[in-house]
Amino acid sequence: MTELPRRGALLGLDYGTKRFGVAVSTPDQTISSPLAICNRGEPEADAEFLRAKVAAYSAVGLVVGLPVHMSGDEGGKAQEAREFGEWASAVTGLPVVYHDERFSTAFAEYHLMLAGLTEKQRKSKMDKLAAQFILASFIERRGPATTPQPPLSR
Repeated sequence: MTELPRRGALLGLDYGTKRFGVAVSTPDQTISSPLAICNRGEPEADAEFLRAKVAAYSAVGLVVGLPVHMSGDEGGKAQEAREFGEWASAVTGLPVVYHDERFSTAFAEYHLMLAGLTEKQRKSKMDKLAAQFILASFIERRGPATTPQPPLSR
């Protein structure tokens, strides 16, 4: 399994056939934020979009959401996401890992509805918010880079 560097920004990617969402972490990989949505077009234009985000944030790795069934089994969409991740890794030169994205879109939809956004407004933000949930979940599950030291006793 690929290991991502513990320091430097990570990009979270929510794969879709029509568009993909992008999120970014802080360089210390403690916080993730929604960043952008790429409406899929020609592969080279998509690659340039992704390379621009990598350069702008000095990203050191990619976390691609992996759609798995409730049983944990992978289906056709998971294979597509893996192919997308391999492509993203190839065009950016960055290592890639895959992270379970179950419920990320549902969480994004729920939070956007709570915010009172219209369906059109929600759709325009959904993929980057889902990417943020994927990246935040990965960061949380992986844990901190170093184990915190206990306070010094007096």
